[in-house]
Formats: sequence, structure tokens, C-alpha cells
Amino acid sequence: MGSNAGNHSMATEPRAKRRNKGSFLSHAAKKPRGSRELEVGMQGLLITCNMNEKKCTAEAYSLLNEYADQLYGPEKFVEESNSEDEEDDDAETALKKEVKQIRASTQNNLRRFQALDSGANNVVFIRTLNIEPDKLVHHILKDLYATKKKKTRAILRMLPVSGSCKAFMEEIPKYFETFLEPWFKVPKKASFQIVYKARNNSHMSRDDVIKALAGVVINLNAENKVDLNNPEYTIIVEIIKGVCCVSVVQDYILFRKYNLQEVAKDDIEEKGKKNASSLPSENDDCPESKEPSEAKEPKKKCEQDEQELEQSVTGGKEALQEQKSGD
Repeated sequence: MGSNAGNHSMATEPRAKRRNKGSFLSHAAKKPRGSRELEVGMQGLLITCNMNEKKCTAEAYSLLNEYADQLYGPEKFVEESNSEDEEDDDAETALKKEVKQIRASTQNNLRRFQALDSGANNVVFIRTLNIEPDKLVHHILKDLYATKKKKTRAILRMLPVSGSCKAFMEEIPKYFETFLEPWFKVPKKASFQIVYKARNNSHMSRDDVIKALAGVVINLNAENKVDLNNPEYTIIVEIIKGVCCVSVVQDYILFRKYNLQEVAKDDIEEKGKKNASSLPSENDDCPESKEPSEAKEPKKKCEQDEQELEQSVTGGKEALQEQKSGD
């Protein structure tokens, strides 16, 4: 009987261990109470990293504050006012002062950079306040490109988020019609490309989104042209879960697809990389050539992509016209 009890104990022990492990993993997966995440309407930066989000966030705060100080000056904090000594005020005045204090306290908690949950692994979202994300990121990349100084190790790409909307096909074209006006509406015209990536989202179609956006751009000015080799502007569309993040950037190809590691490499490193095999880069519309023998393939793919985008432009324009005539 004692032997049976011992066997029973040994049999249940692995189950207990499995339960404890499962409980631990479940607890670890839970977000802390009050945690905030990327939401529609926010501006900021999407930063990809190499498996170390904590280090990436620390590097991002340091780098962003360094360059934001250059563009906007040191960060200013809101000081709360004290009205406790004023006892003779009536109830209405006291209420107004209390509301003012609450607003000041809220503003004081809103730093110009704040890390939030992006909704995707190996992607950090930094929300910005009173900052132009596209201007700041371009300023950083321009300096790294000129000085060739590597200032980060965990950060890979840094993409501005100048606007965001719900990731639904009914919402995206409407939002982009207004958002893209400063760059593409008559009398302004420009060459462009569209770079698209979706994370943790299965209901959006890449082709449908690109077709819709290309149609919007051409509808703003028929003289806007597709150019995947040297566009004046790159429209970056990043979809994470139910949020569509967008920005319009310059020098996307020159600054190595906004990759901080690549843009800081000097010419000697670049030549060595081209002459040696390397890991494939992040999935983009036009991959860079790696080996001389492979040089023709990326070029051919770029040409195919450009033809597809031009077809999307035509199709998107027709779809918009049909939609407007139907309305």
C-alpha cells in the first residue's frame, strides 16, 4: 500500500510541475494594470529591434532626446500651481482652480516621448507630444549618414508615425485623402512609392491597400508618378492589429530604408558587404542586391513592382471615381 502511495505521488508530481509552469507563463503574458498601447489618432515612432525591447527603448529615449534638444530645445515641464492658501474664494472659483490643477497634473505626466505597447513583438512604439516625428527622424538619419557614427546597438529601423487611423478598408481611403494633401494635392506634384507591412492583422489585403492609396495620390493630382528607384516621397504604411500607421518621408532609399545600423556604415563596410554574402534584409518591396550575380534579380523585381503599382494607380483611380459617382 505504501508502494502504491509512493507511485501515486510520483505520478502526480510532473502534473504539478506542468501546472506551475503553465500558471507562470499565463501570469507572465498578462499586461500590467493601467498599461497603455498604440491607439488610433496617436503620433510617434515605430522602432524595430533585435529581440531586446527593453534596451531598444532605453536607446530610443537617449537618442530621441539628444536630437529633440537640438531641434526643439530642452524638454519643459508643467508646474502645478498651489491654491491651498486661498480660502476666501467662492465655490465656483475653487472648482475652476481644481480643474486647472488636474489639467496641469495630466500635462505634467505627458512627456514628449513615452513608450507604449506597440501590439507586436520586437517593435517598440514611442508616442510623441508636440514633436514632428518625420522631421525628427529625418534629422537623426541625416546626421548618422553624414558622420557615420553608430549610436545604437539594439535599434534597427526607426519609422515615423505622422498619422494613424482604423485599419479597415472603409476608413483608410477617406483618411488618406486628407492626410496626403500637403504632399500631393494640386498644385503640388511628386514621384512616390508605397511601402506596406502588416503585423498581427489578417483581415487587410496588401494589394487592396496599395491600390486604394495609389488611387488617392493620383486623384489628388494626375501628374503624381510612381518611382521605385528614386522617389521624392515614400508613403510608409504600417498596420499593427487594428491600427494603420502612416507617414510620408524623404530619402527613404538614401537612408537605407530608415535603418540606423545600415545608414551609419562607411563606404569600406558597404563594399565588404556587397562582396560577401549576407542575411536577407527585412521584407520590403525592392530588396537590395547582395551578390553581383544576383544584381539583375532585384532590378527585375523592382520593375515588376513598379508595373504592379502603376496598375494599382489606374485601378485605384477608377475605384475612387466609381465610389464618388455612386455617392
